Amino acid sequence: MAAKIKTHSGAKKRMRLLKSGKVKRKQVGMRHLNSHMSSKRKRHLGDGTYVSDANMLQAKRCLVF
Repeated sequence: MAAKIKTHSGAKKRMRLLKSGKVKRKQVGMRHLNSHMSSKRKRHLGDGTYVSDANMLQAKRCLVF
């Protein structure tokens, strides 16, 4: 009997697969040590972004279902 393929638990908490096939993720660097950052930098870090093309295959493999 073949083993089931499961979604990576860490990946499903951090990324999601869009209908376009891209993988959306949050940007890093907003957890702590933010007091020295400008408001503009913090505001832009709050926006989501997409996984780069170089890492897209690995991200999609983690998000099987």
